[in-house]
Amino acid sequence: MTDADPAALPADDRLIVALDVPDALAGLALAETLGDAVSFYKIGLGMLTGGGLALANELMDAHGKRIFLDLKLFDIGATIEAAVRGVVRHGPDFLTVHGDPHVVRAAREGAGGSDTRILAVTVLTSLERADLDAALMTEGPVPEIVVARAARAFEAGADGIICSPEEAAAIRALPESNGRLIVCPGVRPVGAEAGDQKRISTPAQALAAGADHIVVGRPIRQAADPRAAATAILREMASPQARRPNS
Repeated sequence: MTDADPAALPADDRLIVALDVPDALAGLALAETLGDAVSFYKIGLGMLTGGGLALANELMDAHGKRIFLDLKLFDIGATIEAAVRGVVRHGPDFLTVHGDPHVVRAAREGAGGSDTRILAVTVLTSLERADLDAALMTEGPVPEIVVARAARAFEAGADGIICSPEEAAAIRALPESNGRLIVCPGVRPVGAEAGDQKRISTPAQALAAGADHIVVGRPIRQAADPRAAATAILREMASPQARRPNS
């Protein structure tokens, strides 16, 4: 990995960098560029056929990185249980499934006594009310739906929730959220393009709202200097603006 920069901030596990690249070689190259500035990586479904699991193993075993497998699994209970049982053998820190209670319960069974934390997806951060209407989803404001799905996922045994930063505070306020994780994609530094995300905020805003981890992809990956972009986010995360009220 890249030699340490004496002026850089230490890695902060609250920052998860999304390796949304074509294949494992590109993912490893980006991780090499980021070096010790980043300690936690997300590998998503799009990378699975490009050597995603091999990359996860490489980053964990050879480089000591933490891994979030963002597979968003959804199927009948027996299939989810079997899939999760297979995935946790690789030892990722986090694994996502859809937040439907039957999916979460099956994932918990599949995870067994492993250290992998099961995170439930509420409503994708790329969706808004019009998208839910097109999919014939239940009526009501998106934030209310997200919070309701989060509560049901917690009841079903989820270790944490994936939600946009806009809903983090309301989910953190749920009694069921005590001791559970909130992980927020859709995080963009000030001035960064939203891309296909529709419910977004800055790193400081997300952490102040109650997020335990934030996921950042394109603003780091597409930067002229990815390591400098990651370091700038780390500085914002360490700022007073990122502190939760009354913490």
